[in-house]
Amino acid sequence: MTTSIGIVGCGSIGKAILKAVDAGKINVDVAGVAARSEAPAREFLDSLEHSWPLMSQRELIGAADLIIEAAGAHVVPELAAAAFDAGKDLMLISIGALVAHPEIMARARETGCRLLMPSGAIIGLDGIKSASIGEIDHVTMVSRKGPAALDGAPHVVNSNIDLWSLTEETEIFSGSATEACVGFPANLNVSAAVSFAGIGPDRTTLKVVAVPGLQRNCHDIEVEGEFGLMRLHLENIPSENPKTGKLTAMSIIRTVQQAVDPVHLGT
Repeated sequence: MTTSIGIVGCGSIGKAILKAVDAGKINVDVAGVAARSEAPAREFLDSLEHSWPLMSQRELIGAADLIIEAAGAHVVPELAAAAFDAGKDLMLISIGALVAHPEIMARARETGCRLLMPSGAIIGLDGIKSASIGEIDHVTMVSRKGPAALDGAPHVVNSNIDLWSLTEETEIFSGSATEACVGFPANLNVSAAVSFAGIGPDRTTLKVVAVPGLQRNCHDIEVEGEFGLMRLHLENIPSENPKTGKLTAMSIIRTVQQAVDPVHLGT
C-alpha cells in the first residue's frame, strides 16, 4: 500500500517536494496541499503533470497518512496537536519550534505517531547522535550567512542591526541554541537539529556571523567528548528563498523516500 502525504505550505520547500513526486522520485501519493495563499498555490499545482487538490488543513489531516509541515514554526503547535489527535504521522521542517514546544515530542511518544525531523541544511547528525550515547563535553556551532538570509529575523529587528550597512564579517549573536531558535526562527532550524542530536538546546552553543556579500549559508560544528573530536564544515547554496538552503529540500525529499523504504542506512 502506497503512503499518502499531505503538505502544509506551498513555498520553496513544499514546491520542491511536489516536483519530486511529480517526477517520480518519491513513491508516494499526494492527498492534497494546504496553502495560506490559494491563488499562487493553484497556479503552481496547475503547472505540474499530476493534478492534486487544495484542501483545508483539517481536510488534509483526514486524507493523508503523513502530514508534512512546510509552512513555518508558527503553525507547528496547532498542526502537531491535530495530526496526533487524528493518529497521523508528522514531518516537521521547522524543527526549531520544538525547542519552545517539547511537549510535541512527548505527545508523539504517547500516541505512537511518528515525528520525523529531516537533517535539513546540516550534516553530521549520525555522528553526533552516536556520540551522545557516551559523554559529550561540548557542542559549538558557528553559522555564517549573508544579509539576505538573516534579514527580518526577530533578533536582528529587536537589536536594530543594520545588516546592509556592514562592511566586514560581524558576529551578531552568541548564545544557546534555545536562544538562537527564538531569535532566528526561520534561519536556524539547523541548530535545533544539532542540539537534539547531541546534548540539548540549552547546552549547545551557537554564534551567528553576518558576512556582506556571502552567497552561501556556511556552518561549522565542533563536537568533543569521550569518542574523540569531530569538526564539520558545510557551505550550502541557498534556494529561491535565501533563508533556506538547497540541501534542506534535498534532505526532506530523501527523508520522505526513507519513510516509505524498508531499507534504511545510517544511525
